[in-house]
Amino acid sequence: MENQSKAFLYFICAVSAMGGLLFGYDWVVIGGAKPFYELYFGISDSPVMQGVAMSTALIGCLVGAMVAGAAADKYGRKPLLTVSAVLFTVSAIGTGLFNDFTLFNIARFVGGMGIGVASALAPMYIAEVSPASIRGRMVSLNQMTIVLGILAAQIVNLLLARDTSVAESQAWNVAWGWRWMFWAETVPAAAFLVMSFFIPESPVFLRMKAAATPQHSEQAGLKELFQSKYARVLLLGLVIAVFQQWCGTNVIFNYAQEIFVGAGFDVDGMFINIVITGIANVVFTFVALYTIERWGRRTLMLIGAGGLGLIYLTLGTCYFLEVKGFAMVCLVVTAISVYAMTLGPVTWTLLAEIFPNRIRGVAMATCTFALWVGCCTLTFSFPSMNAALGSSGTFWIYSGICLCAFLFLFRRCPETKGKSLEELEKELVK
Repeated sequence: MENQSKAFLYFICAVSAMGGLLFGYDWVVIGGAKPFYELYFGISDSPVMQGVAMSTALIGCLVGAMVAGAAADKYGRKPLLTVSAVLFTVSAIGTGLFNDFTLFNIARFVGGMGIGVASALAPMYIAEVSPASIRGRMVSLNQMTIVLGILAAQIVNLLLARDTSVAESQAWNVAWGWRWMFWAETVPAAAFLVMSFFIPESPVFLRMKAAATPQHSEQAGLKELFQSKYARVLLLGLVIAVFQQWCGTNVIFNYAQEIFVGAGFDVDGMFINIVITGIANVVFTFVALYTIERWGRRTLMLIGAGGLGLIYLTLGTCYFLEVKGFAMVCLVVTAISVYAMTLGPVTWTLLAEIFPNRIRGVAMATCTFALWVGCCTLTFSFPSMNAALGSSGTFWIYSGICLCAFLFLFRRCPETKGKSLEELEKELVK
């Protein structure tokens, strides 16, 4: 019976984590499609329009994250996961279908809403259904599916992008290749939609509803979240969320063309290097599944912030000295590896753990909203920063951010491994 219970736990966590798979795919697929849809829509020479195309989904993430908390507390975690599956499916079809740049961005916005909802709900749902002894590992499963989605998008992009040195192939890429990159998402999105009907509601949500009295029937809102007793834990959550994006690693996925071309590679070499980074991302996320319960959340966050700060300092210097080729790929892969075993999974684990049950929905949504604000500003600013400061100056700035975050985390980040959600509430809320 115990084995059946464990198998069912893994099943419902895996289904919830499919939101992460689609999150990862939808988020990164645009990086491979970018060289081709930019030619199709005529924005290859416009950094501003390039930033708009890359950021539209992120604005959708903000909206999705903003509504996710209140909706999850009112209607439950399960229905919101189903809604995110619908949004992913609609976006996957529409993004590849439209010939108009405005409609293309609307479809990306819809997909972004799906990402915003899934990114807030999936780790929270997993944390609420998992026992304390394996909670970190189970929430990290969500990050594993994110990186698998990223790798899937990278492989699909590589397989669909035909030889760019042949004129006929380049014409196909511009006319159809980028469309199929988006359409391929329809398969996992539809599977997630179907399976979302077979998972139960979160037991934490059910207990909260059962325990509600007429005078305390409404869930916590932003007014309660911003009470002084939650200030310490809310500040920690917001900094962790924003830093996961401002550390700069995600520009490697979204702006792979600029990163690798700047390092001396052509477009074909770019696609191969993207897959290499994707494989490293998956491998070191597996490492995180085993280290998060052994080394702890705090240790991994410090390794991530300090390690990336040093790597980006080195990477920026190499760009400044015009180093090309294999050495640059090694630095980029090292950065991805450090991020994958630290900041990537541990951020979501901490956000799902540190807030009390009563405010977890609205707090998780608020921090996820802040995370996507960070992602949006990072993604939108990179083309202009890269043009103004060069790759060297841009990565030096990211290095400085990482080292500042290291100091903050050293002073403020608690250890949460092995503690129940109730124990953490007593420790962190005073």
